[in-house]
Parts: sequence; structure tokens; C-alpha cells
Amino acid sequence: MRPFVAAALLLLVAAPLAAQSSPPPATPAAADPRLAAIAAAVSADSLEATDTRLVGFGTRHTLSDTLSPTRGIGAARRWVKAQFERISAGCGGCLDVFYVSGTVGPGPRVPRPTEIVDVVAVQRGTADSGRYVLLDGHLDSRVGDVMDATDSAPGADDDGSGVSAVLEAARVLTRYRFAGSVVYSVCSGEEQGLYGGEILAAWVRRRGWRLDAMIENDMIGNDQGSDGITDDSTARVFSDGTPPTLTERERTMLRFTGGEVDGISRQLARYLKATAEQYVPGLHVWLIYRLDRFLRGGDHKPFADLGYPAVRFTEMHENYTRQHNDVRVVDGVQHGDLLSGVDFDYARKITAADAATLASLSWAPAPPREVRLGGAVQPAAVLSWQPPADAADVAGYRVYWRRTDAPTWDHWTDVGMAHRYVFTHRVVDNYFFGVASVNREGDPSVVVFPTPAAP
Repeated sequence: MRPFVAAALLLLVAAPLAAQSSPPPATPAAADPRLAAIAAAVSADSLEATDTRLVGFGTRHTLSDTLSPTRGIGAARRWVKAQFERISAGCGGCLDVFYVSGTVGPGPRVPRPTEIVDVVAVQRGTADSGRYVLLDGHLDSRVGDVMDATDSAPGADDDGSGVSAVLEAARVLTRYRFAGSVVYSVCSGEEQGLYGGEILAAWVRRRGWRLDAMIENDMIGNDQGSDGITDDSTARVFSDGTPPTLTERERTMLRFTGGEVDGISRQLARYLKATAEQYVPGLHVWLIYRLDRFLRGGDHKPFADLGYPAVRFTEMHENYTRQHNDVRVVDGVQHGDLLSGVDFDYARKITAADAATLASLSWAPAPPREVRLGGAVQPAAVLSWQPPADAADVAGYRVYWRRTDAPTWDHWTDVGMAHRYVFTHRVVDNYFFGVASVNREGDPSVVVFPTPAAP
């Protein structure tokens, strides 16, 4: 037997069994009326007003004018910062608003040294302010020629819709107070090479934030696809299967224990789907098992690259005549990323899902630690865990299981304050397992996928 196979099998030796009956089938999780109210408060009219103002800057190209008070990315980012400051004034100064910047270039798509400026607003948590969730959209826009910084580039959907969602989520969520901190960010430089996302992710890493979630909204308003389908009820969430920061040993262990589709970003995607479909009527979320669209990228990637849970939340059907196109009419077909191509009620649904997810994660306790799974060659899986470092808000734990070919956590049971659970007659080979912390209102943390229990 090869040494690494023997080591893997040793780690799968089961913990002792305890006398306990199999968990009953799960009942649907009770709705939190606060989350329903948050989702309902998101306004399509507000989203349209914001996006209209963003389009009014003419172009928001990363290399465009930064000094004009009315045109270019400089005017646009100052306006976004002013909107965050206005929202903060309405909640008694509950937001810290600032710029995060860095200089890039010369290099591909950036011919000269260029300052990339992100706008950030932080709503500090009341109990666990060192734990963060982040919602992002990118401010910059482009036409067909990615180096054209002067022609009109409205960017209504890509990504005026995403920026509008960030500001709208801030407007709604600042009416509430959360245990954890909520971050609203608007990055630049995405179209030139994900520069704003890289700068912000590195800034977060230097500060040692415990970032539980990064949700990137990039194009959330188009419902008429180039594939001929019109769909205003489905959205996609893209997520990495496992973090690129795993060690070679950890990747080898996945071959023997499973979990190739259960990385931290994939768990965030499942959480987003479950929250959206519970609290946003008329919205179905499709889990896409890719980091992003085929051979493409977004500002969630730099966060995922550093090992943070990060997903892209986006429209179901893209229209390629509207994105990365000059404004013109060709054979009677309107090209260009115009406001007429944005369905703001559709964008409202996706924004409502954003807001409800951020709120649920921020009200929920931190996830459990040291989650372990045993049960090899036994008729029962054994799940064990330790409480989070700050367990003051933990009212209990919820254990989950699903078939290995099931995409979502459809079965669970609440187990009180126990730190160990035995799934009698549920063989570890045939299922995946996980555990989450739950608060008194029933809001769960993200599910934590276990590693093998020590022998």
C-alpha cells in the first residue's frame, strides 16, 4: 500500500459510537420576519434612479477623466462616496466611508501608471465587529475597444446594476444593527484586469479581517439573452469548488474523503441560494460549479485566490450585443449597454437576495470550528465540532447531511448545544455531512464541511 493511501485510511478511523437514534427528516426552516422585511424593502425605483445617475457620467472607464465634476470615473466615484455618506448621515453616522487605492501599470490594458480607487463603506457590528461580510460591484465601464477611455460607455448593466445594488443594500440594511460587520464596496479597474478587486482583497488581508463572505454583483439586470431566452426569475451564482490555497496533502485527502465540490465558496453559494429562495418570491438561484463564466473573471476571483469565501451573483442570460459594445444600431439591432436593457424589477430580486443574505450572515453566530467526521467501516457517521471563539450568540447547532450527488443541504436537524452527533444507520460512505451555528432567532451560519477525525 502506498504511504499516502495508508495515511489517508488512518485518518478515517471512526470515533466511538454513542447510543442515539437516527435524526428525523428535517422540516423547513422557520422564516425570520426581519429578513422578509429586508427583502421587501428593496426598491426597483431606487435602483433605477441610481443607475440612471451612473449612466449620466458618460463613461466610467478606468483611464477616463478624474478631474471633471460631471464626466468620467473621478466624478462617478466621488458621487458614489457622497451617496454612502448621505446614507450614513441618515443612520446617525453608522458607516465608515473611505477610499482604498493603489497604483498599477504600465502593463496590459494600463499603458501608464494609474491610480485605481475603490470606494468602501463599513457598517460596524455590535457584538463581533471583527467578522465581516462584503457586497461588491465594479464602477468602471467600457466599449468595444477596452482602451477607449473617451467614447460614451454607459455601463448600465455592466456594472451600473451591480453598483446600484450595493448602494441599495446599504440604504436598506443601515436601518438595522447586526452582530457582525457589513462592508459595501465599489471597485474600479475590473475591465482592465480585476485591479480594484486585487487591491481591495490585499487590503483586507493586510488587516487580518475574518471575512465570512464576499458577494460580487456583476451584471444583474439583463433578462433578455443573446440565446433568445427572456427570464426574469432565475439568477446564477458562480463559485469555486475548493480554495486554491489548499495544500497538496489536503488535495490528496479530498480524493479519499470527498469534498471536491464543498469548499468555502461553494458553501457560501448554497447559503445564498437557500436564503434567496426562502425570502425573495419569484427568484430561483442556479448554482454554477465554476469560479466564473467560461474563461472569464470578476472581482470575486482575487478574494477566492487568497482563500476567502467569494462568489459571483449574476443574471441568468447575458446579451452580448449590450455588453462591451459601442453604442450604435446594426441591422436594426441596438448595441450598447443602455438603461433600456436593464429590467429593474429583476435587479430588485437579486438585490433583495443580497440584502437578506448579508443580514442573515451578520445576525448569525460565527460558524463552529474544528469540525471533524469519523465513521469508517461502521454503520454510523460521527460528526464533532468545537464552538466558535466567540460563542455568546450561539443558541445551538444544526447538523446537515445530503447524498453525495445532491447539490444542496436539504436535510438537517437541530441538536441543541451538543458538540457531537452520531447519525445511526447513516453510513459515512454514502453521504456528505456538515454543521452550522444557530442563534436564538434561528439564523444559521454557513455550513462547515468537516475534515477527517483523527484516529
